[in-house]
Amino acid sequence: MQQPGQQNVSKWGLIWPVLASIVLPLIAAWFVYPDHLPPKFGVFPPEFVAPAPGFNLTIFILVGIAAAAIVLFVLFPKLFGFAPTVAPPAPAKAKLPVWFWLGLVVTGFFWWLMWTRVTPFGDLVFYAFTPLWWGFIVMLDGIVYWRNAGRSLISKKPLTLLISAVVSLVGWYYFEYYNYFVLGNWYYPNSTMPQISHTTMVWIYLLAYTTVWPAVFEWYNLLGTFPHFAARYAQGPKLTLPANLLMLVGFVLIVAMVFWPRPLFWAVWIGPLAIITAQLQRLGIWTPFTAISQGNWTPGVLMGLACFFNGFVWEIWNYGSAHPEVPVTNPNYWIYDIPYVNVIHIFAEMPLEGYFGYIPFGILTWIFFIWAGKLCGFNVSLDLND
Repeated sequence: MQQPGQQNVSKWGLIWPVLASIVLPLIAAWFVYPDHLPPKFGVFPPEFVAPAPGFNLTIFILVGIAAAAIVLFVLFPKLFGFAPTVAPPAPAKAKLPVWFWLGLVVTGFFWWLMWTRVTPFGDLVFYAFTPLWWGFIVMLDGIVYWRNAGRSLISKKPLTLLISAVVSLVGWYYFEYYNYFVLGNWYYPNSTMPQISHTTMVWIYLLAYTTVWPAVFEWYNLLGTFPHFAARYAQGPKLTLPANLLMLVGFVLIVAMVFWPRPLFWAVWIGPLAIITAQLQRLGIWTPFTAISQGNWTPGVLMGLACFFNGFVWEIWNYGSAHPEVPVTNPNYWIYDIPYVNVIHIFAEMPLEGYFGYIPFGILTWIFFIWAGKLCGFNVSLDLND
C-alpha cells in the first residue's frame, strides 16, 4: 500500500491550523460561559460534568441508519461501486517470535489481575492497565510477524512503534481536550481514588495514553496480512474532498460545538480530523484521503476498522474491570455520558452505536501521526515492506 512520502514543508503551515483548532474553542467559550470556560475545564483526569440529555428515538434511528450504511459498505463494497480485484498472494508464515509469548504472558497476567482484583501483589493491581495494553500490543505484533513472513513493527520498524507511543500521549490529550467542550462524552469516575496521590494518578493516565496509537497501528498491520480482504477496497470511486471546504467545516464544527455541546457531541471525532486532513492536503502531503482520491480506499478503511476492532477490546476490558460491583481497583476505568444514543450496552460502557465513532477516530490517529512526523521530521510510513 502507498504510504506517506518525505516532502519538505513549512513548519508554520503545519502548526497554525492545529494551533487555531486549540484556540478557537477557548475564544468561543469566552462568550458561552459566565466563567469563560466550560465547567471543570482542565481538571485532569477529566471528571463527570453534568448529565447528558436522555434517549432520543429520532436521533437513534438516524445514527442507526448511518451505522447500517457503514456495515453494508464494509461487507458489500460492490454495492458502492467497487470493482473486483485480484489479491496478491498471502505472505508466507513465519515462526511465532519470542515477544509474542512474552506479550501473551504479560497480557494474561494483567488481564487476570485487573478483572479479579486480587491483592497478593499489593498495589500492583492499581497499575494493571498500561502493562496489560503493552503486553497486548507486543502480542499483536507477534501475530503480525507470524502472518507476514517475519515483518512487523518490532522486527522492521521498532523506532516507529516507539515514536507512535510518544505521539499517542500527545495526540490522545489533544483529543481529550475537545471532550471538555462537549461537557464530557466520557469521564473517569475512579480518578480520585484515595489510595493514589494526584501526582501518581496523573502519571498513571499519561502512561496509559501511550498505548492508543500503537494498538491501532498493530491492528492496521494485522488486517493488512489478509490480502483478499484488503483488496476489496482497492478499486473504488475516486472521491476528492475539497481542502478549503473541509477545513472550513472543521473550524465551524469545533466552534459550534462550544455553543451547542450536546447536539454536536459527535464533533470531537470529526472537527479535528477535518482540519488536519485539509491542511495536509493543502500542503501536498499524503494521507489516506489521497489514496481515496485515486480510488484506493484500502488504507483508510483498514485504519478505521483497526480502531473499530480494537475498540471492542478496549471496552470489554474496561467493563470487566468494574463489573460486577467490587472494590475499586482500576483508576483508568471510564464511563460514557453520550447524549441521545446512550442505550444498548453489551458488556460495555460504550453504547452500541457509539462503536462507530471509533472509525473516524482511527483515521484521526493516522492523520495526527502523519502531521507530527512532518512537523518533527520522523518517518511516518507504516508500510512493513519499506
